[in-house]
Amino acid sequence: MAHLLTPGPAVSARHMIRMRLAIMRNSLRGDNASNLYTGVSLGLILAFGTIAVAVLWPVHLPVVLAVWLSGWIFGPIFIGGGSEALRPEYFSMLPAPPGRIATALLAGAFAGPAPAVNLVALMSLPVYGWRFGPAGVLIGLAAAVGTLVTMVMISRVIVALIGLFVRSRVTAAAVGVVTGTAVALCSNGWALVAALGGADTAAWSRLFVRALPSGWGVAAVEAPWPLALAILATDAAVIALLLTAWSGLLARRVVSAARGGVPPRRGTPRPLPMATGARIAAAKELRAWWRDLVRIQLLATALSYAVVTPLLLVTIGAWVMVPFTGLVAIVMGAATSANLYGSDGTALWLTLMTPGAERADVRGRQLAWLVIVGPAALVLSLAGALVSGLTWAWPWVLGLLPALLGGGAGVIVLLAVTSLVPGTDPHKRGGNPLSTGADETAETSLAWLVLLAVPATALPTAGVILLNPWAGVATGVLTGVLSAWGLGRIAYRRLESHGIELLNLMKYGPPPEPAKPTTADLPIHHRIGVTISYLIAWLPLFPQGLAPLVMKILGVEERVWFLALYLPPIWQWPTIIFMIAIGLLLYGYAILIPMRLSSSTSTTRRKGRVGPG
Repeated sequence: MAHLLTPGPAVSARHMIRMRLAIMRNSLRGDNASNLYTGVSLGLILAFGTIAVAVLWPVHLPVVLAVWLSGWIFGPIFIGGGSEALRPEYFSMLPAPPGRIATALLAGAFAGPAPAVNLVALMSLPVYGWRFGPAGVLIGLAAAVGTLVTMVMISRVIVALIGLFVRSRVTAAAVGVVTGTAVALCSNGWALVAALGGADTAAWSRLFVRALPSGWGVAAVEAPWPLALAILATDAAVIALLLTAWSGLLARRVVSAARGGVPPRRGTPRPLPMATGARIAAAKELRAWWRDLVRIQLLATALSYAVVTPLLLVTIGAWVMVPFTGLVAIVMGAATSANLYGSDGTALWLTLMTPGAERADVRGRQLAWLVIVGPAALVLSLAGALVSGLTWAWPWVLGLLPALLGGGAGVIVLLAVTSLVPGTDPHKRGGNPLSTGADETAETSLAWLVLLAVPATALPTAGVILLNPWAGVATGVLTGVLSAWGLGRIAYRRLESHGIELLNLMKYGPPPEPAKPTTADLPIHHRIGVTISYLIAWLPLFPQGLAPLVMKILGVEERVWFLALYLPPIWQWPTIIFMIAIGLLLYGYAILIPMRLSSSTSTTRRKGRVGPG
């Protein structure tokens, strides 16, 4: 970076592009490379699909381009403020004005696969313009470049806004609410679209998607050439305004980080009455929940997702999910809390230096999580069951609520000490307080593991409820207590025996294992197949297989979004079994193919050591 410290024009787009490409090139190892190749492959499939929409269903092109824009807008929010390979703080000492640094950073932002894939998708604009002659093609090409720059600039401004203004509990919670709502819309937004169907709504939607920045290109292609040039000029002016705003935000962000980042906070919650080590640890953990903006944002994400998802289904008259709002909040709250020790950084040394503190620390973290999540889940569950009026749901709510609370309290501490993902110490998080510095892929995998493990702890309770609904309530309490106690015991025993290894993992990261085969060692077709299987296997298995299976057993009449329940009765059970089989086959393929690679590699190494004869 020494060549960047020379004054004047050395701060150029060329340097930023080279740095960005170097960072990306050096990170293409192991699963990172596999994820990149798979992501680019899926992105190109979607991009060519967008071009196909421009050819076959051109009326829907503005909607598809709006989806690409939503990816640039909500992507940074989903991953806690965006992943910035070139942080503005790195260049705060360069002798150049903020505008020049911002322009260079913008050029660096284009040096990656996402803008390239998006540009392929935006080639749908000149394809769409072919209907209007050569002038339409030229306007479509210009609009494609302008739309790409606008999308990237909007994303950069959102990242800068999050990094600068998310400095309080209120703003962190607001980001969490937006994140949870966006995730709920992505998974069940179809219900809202179906509820708003109609001619008037369709006409309003056509105008709305053209008014978005992603629709300006379509509007320019369709307009007469003077108006088209005016639209393109407006797009260029918006880009200039966004660049100016981004420059100012970067300058303020660097100054804010230099002054210490997040301002000091006053007013912490009163801890529990102090008597035991577990309560002391719980009081410390409650303060962490109150002060850590990352935890506040994740908790708000979980609760907002749990509330918005049933409300979306209510718009089409499906009340079946409303009684279980609190249960969804428990599972999502556990998924966002699965990396407790990783989010604390190297502060674990304080626990390890106190003799016998491991048990109290684990129990205190369990108690604090129950205090944070339990009351909200209880209120949401009781309110949902009352409002829905579904009397059959009461045994399920009252039985599964304690079972899931206990299971969540046990699973999160167990995974926190067995599947820790190293993160940056909270006081070293830089200018973006919602970025923990942890491996996003590993944290996402850990969250998915929790989404499977916590409901699994409530399966005995569900089985008893099927046999005797009200006996399941006592079973749920017993199951929850045993899960919290038993899994917590395993966790603190693990912390006692492997605490030093966990501290080294957080401080230095995982040790290199060059000899261990990974998914990246698979042939490209298997590599893509394994990743796609992991991404889509849950769709036929859970929402289209197990969920309608349970509804058929319980005799629930609501069809909601389950394909099998829309078919004639004779085809419902075969469809459910088929969906479950497809999901299991996809998971089997994703698991067994890498195991086969590992087995064949081990056999080859053994033969190599033994030698011929």
